[in-house]
Amino acid sequence: MTHAFTQLLLKWNTASNHRPMPWKGEKDPYKIWLSEIILQQTRVEQGWAYYEKFVNTYPTVHDLANAKEEKVLKLWEGLGYYNRCKNLIFSARYISKKLNGVFPNNYESLLNLKGVGPYTAAAIASFAYNLPYAVVDGNVFRVLARFYGIHSPTDTPQGITLFNKIADENLSKKQAGIYNQALMDFGATVCKPSTPNCADCIMQKKCVAFLNNQVNQLPIKVKSITRKKRYFDFFCFYNKGKWLVQKRLEGDIWGGLYQFYLNENKSLAPVTVGYLNEVLAHQLGISAKELTVHLKQTKGVYASVSPIYHQALTHQFLQARFILIKFDTIPTLFANALWVNQKQLKQLPFPKIINQFLGEDFINWCKT
Repeated sequence: MTHAFTQLLLKWNTASNHRPMPWKGEKDPYKIWLSEIILQQTRVEQGWAYYEKFVNTYPTVHDLANAKEEKVLKLWEGLGYYNRCKNLIFSARYISKKLNGVFPNNYESLLNLKGVGPYTAAAIASFAYNLPYAVVDGNVFRVLARFYGIHSPTDTPQGITLFNKIADENLSKKQAGIYNQALMDFGATVCKPSTPNCADCIMQKKCVAFLNNQVNQLPIKVKSITRKKRYFDFFCFYNKGKWLVQKRLEGDIWGGLYQFYLNENKSLAPVTVGYLNEVLAHQLGISAKELTVHLKQTKGVYASVSPIYHQALTHQFLQARFILIKFDTIPTLFANALWVNQKQLKQLPFPKIINQFLGEDFINWCKT
């Protein structure tokens, strides 16, 4: 039996769903996989350009597998959640070398790919092979919660089990790919998180939330995210046209990306002579004679530090500033460090908050 929800959704998809996306209707599992990984925790509007860049730069899984990690990370730059990109590279190499470039063609094998969970596996299985697996993400939670008037929280084990069951029951087994795409499009364009288009919605007469004036109250979540605050001082060490950069270690945010020398603090206190001595002399063993502090000094306080930059991650809120210091000669401590010129600097993958700085402020500093 076809559920009323399914009939209405497919009717809407045929008559009114004109949402254009470059991966829509795609049957190549590699390109579908690319789009799904890029769109994890990323809006379609932002992911669109990245998808096209990846497809143009790495048209096959072999191309991606043979690429240098640094270049792939650079192409990914700005999307955040860099573990997605690292998993992408890992799985591309696995498919290319272990599977001879043949993409897995069933749900269970897709789940074995690093970085592919139930949602992504269901999306690839249904879009590429029309296999009967329902996708369940935030859009699906919201649409189903409102249509059926479900008060079970979407972020509890019981709620997730219930929503998966309802999603499977409503899935059009013969048109799994079309149904899944339609449901995601419906959630993104009609049944939106805020200001949903209820007035013109095809589901209106059967939507429990609409009939009971509860659209703005569903879906329900019980957990809230607590963001940890972190404060970064990036020291931009400069010598004869080159900048010192470091590759971040794995295990923290931005693992594998590059940064300037970092001193993390409990707050962003004023940059005083004492603070600079603490970092440069005490931490690094660099005497004041070895450097030129390229900042204006006012009453013993170095006030011309860069503006404070902000970046909000899912579980962290970051504040960062940049301090430019020029060396006449490279201190012994940094003799074997990585020094790059401005052209090389632009080729390295950096976190968003550093890229924000590597704009007008940085260009002005370079001119002085």
